Amino acid sequence: MRAYAHFIHAWERRLASRDPHKVVRPFEWGWEWLRRTPCDGLPAQPGGLHDLAAWNRRVLADSAGFFAAAPVRDFERQGEWLRFSSPAPGPYPENNIAWARWFPARGRPARGAVVVLPQWNADGESHIGLCRLLQRAGISALRLSLPYHDRRRPAHLQRAEYTVDANVGRTIHAARQAVLDTRAALDWLAAEGYARLGILGTSLGSCYAFLATAHEPRLRVNVFNHVSAYFGDVVWTGMTTRHVRAGLAAALDQADAREAWRVISPASYYPRMQGAAKQNLLLCARHDLSFLPEFSRAVLAEFRQRQIAHDVRWLPCGHYTLGQLPFNFLDAWSIVRFLRRHLASEPAC
Repeated sequence: MRAYAHFIHAWERRLASRDPHKVVRPFEWGWEWLRRTPCDGLPAQPGGLHDLAAWNRRVLADSAGFFAAAPVRDFERQGEWLRFSSPAPGPYPENNIAWARWFPARGRPARGAVVVLPQWNADGESHIGLCRLLQRAGISALRLSLPYHDRRRPAHLQRAEYTVDANVGRTIHAARQAVLDTRAALDWLAAEGYARLGILGTSLGSCYAFLATAHEPRLRVNVFNHVSAYFGDVVWTGMTTRHVRAGLAAALDQADAREAWRVISPASYYPRMQGAAKQNLLLCARHDLSFLPEFSRAVLAEFRQRQIAHDVRWLPCGHYTLGQLPFNFLDAWSIVRFLRRHLASEPAC
């Protein structure tokens, strides 16, 4: 078993090393980004973690208001592409337009649709094969580009760094934007006649999917591809985010990072999931160096303790290797089988 884990870990590190564009950015509180959100109460001259922790508590006291926005009115369909104005705009025009690719299944809309949120730094083709597989299985899929990704990436960036970086406030703003974009996409699906709605998120997309479903009663079926409880823990301990930790370490430690990003951490919203009429699939990797298995086990323990309905699959791979053969087939098979059973009107595979 140790030899197998060593093999997977070595493979993980090789895959992770293929990205030469990671940049260590300086630490910033990002107060100006938090002022773009609807939560009041920031001091005129905010200081450090104490003020940010107090702001997080105010948000969590009314998270439904924080993750709400006026309806989008400018949906525009161009072939397989859907575009609309993001309900949470920022200073970068490219990122203020949300883009999604539409893969409608044949048959009536009653068969269900799923919003697909890819992983951090996914390119425009990521998850397209999975969307087509869902389409063939009778489930319509709307693949939503995350903030700062592919078509939404500002020209001065080589990666989608602004979704997760050492600017704490900007990272929170990006997460809120992703949730509001997701809810707008659900509005479009509902207007198209889809009443059975689900969500599938991978890695960072899994975190965003959790935040979205915790605040969106229309989402009844959820697939979380990689799971962890606290945003700050993943950033601090994960292989993928070592460069982000290097920037944060000038001002924060792991406990501070957990506190700073509490508002965008799934663990903050367990009570909203408790008792909800939702079906959840949690896919975890036994040899994950980015979402450490201990964090996934903590989520599963909370689901069990709170009696939140769920299925779980442990896959014998890591974070990056989940996208490689044969693990991607095992992952896709689990996803399609679960969604057909709980979302589509047809019998399960």
